[in-house]
Amino acid sequence: MNMTQSRFAIKGSVLGLTLIIVALAGLVPNDARADEDVVKVVYHADFADPRRFSAMLTSINNMVTYYQNELIEYDIRIVFVAHGIRFVTDDKLVGTPFAEDVAMAERRANNAGRLSALHSVQDVKLELCDITRSQINLDADKLYDGVDQVPSGVVQLAQLQSEGFAYIKIE
Repeated sequence: MNMTQSRFAIKGSVLGLTLIIVALAGLVPNDARADEDVVKVVYHADFADPRRFSAMLTSINNMVTYYQNELIEYDIRIVFVAHGIRFVTDDKLVGTPFAEDVAMAERRANNAGRLSALHSVQDVKLELCDITRSQINLDADKLYDGVDQVPSGVVQLAQLQSEGFAYIKIE
């Protein structure tokens, strides 16, 4: 084997090894593989009960604490639909199907503070169905800071589930 043939043999071997490594890596780009290392969870809040909402916040806090202690990256979201709008505004929503009742008035400040901490400190994302908001003519300025509007809450839930998010609804 002369020098030229040796070079081709070495280049062929390197190319072969490269193809094997790419195949073993699953042909998945690094950023896509990194995305798989992120735990993705979406909570569905479409109910009116502030005690149930409090239980949901406790569940989310426990989950976040676990992931942080285990150094696991996470993307946790709450999608608010229908009655869930009560939990992302201080507006009493008088004259709407979602109007404040005694239980909501008693728990609003505590739940709002806990929700704010989950968002600002723990990076839990808050997403509100804009159909719900627009149907009751609630000005977007009355939403808590950090609440993102999505065109449709149920579409957002379906989209997130198709992207690998685990779906949780507190009963």
